Amino acid sequence: LGMGSAVSVQAGIEDKTLIVGFDAEYPPYGYMDENGEYTGFDLELAQAVCDLEGWELEKKPINWDSKDMELNSGSIDCIWNGFTMNGREDDYTFSEPYVDNSQVIVVADDSGIEKLTDLAGKTVGVQAASAALDLLQSEEEGGQKELADTFGALNEFADYNTAFTELQAGALDALAIDVGVAKYNSRGKGFKILDETLNTEQYAIGFKKGNDELCDIVNADLQKLADDGTVEKLAEKYEIADMVTLKASDDAAAEDTEKAAAEDKTEDSAQEDAE
Repeated sequence: LGMGSAVSVQAGIEDKTLIVGFDAEYPPYGYMDENGEYTGFDLELAQAVCDLEGWELEKKPINWDSKDMELNSGSIDCIWNGFTMNGREDDYTFSEPYVDNSQVIVVADDSGIEKLTDLAGKTVGVQAASAALDLLQSEEEGGQKELADTFGALNEFADYNTAFTELQAGALDALAIDVGVAKYNSRGKGFKILDETLNTEQYAIGFKKGNDELCDIVNADLQKLADDGTVEKLAEKYEIADMVTLKASDDAAAEDTEKAAAEDKTEDSAQEDAE
């Protein structure tokens, strides 16, 4: 086994092929387009990493249930597909998170609803079979069934367009929804997103536990792709710009400059005191 496991950990470096495991029915992250080609935000980003490294990208659709077996046997190098890292941190070696998919509450600006406790007795809308609905029905740790039990009603909708129309009309008091969809639909329309989120959920790339070498290479490449604008371009193409958290390091640089300036000030005043 010694050799075998060493080889699978090196996979994607030694053989110059990165085998990405993904769920082929998870747009916009990974799916089959009308030409029968696998594409999506995650797969295009994976291709960009491979381009930087001179690797071949092998896109391997997997049965989501068997993802761990595929990863541990080395038949894929990583799980890259809108993969939620929260609660799984101990099971995989994860890249930096690149998408924030928290579940949030949207209300009308003038609703008077400021926090989650204000939803008591209110009519809340949610999409059928959505992550937000699962969360509101879950009694497990982090679940929000207790909150949902305070609502006057929880109405399920087939799609969010209808739900937003009802919210606008005042037939609904609030909507439970993914943050990306919330931002996209609430711009300049008299809606606001509550500061308190229902949960925090981030997507990251999952590598086999202990495969730090490959993870470090991919992380460094993701930062390069954020710096050169590739990430932003893909985020806009797939309409998830509001959710993507991978930013060019200029932001970081600006923050560092501010921090340094603040420290300089403190040093200066300390020096003045000394003098």
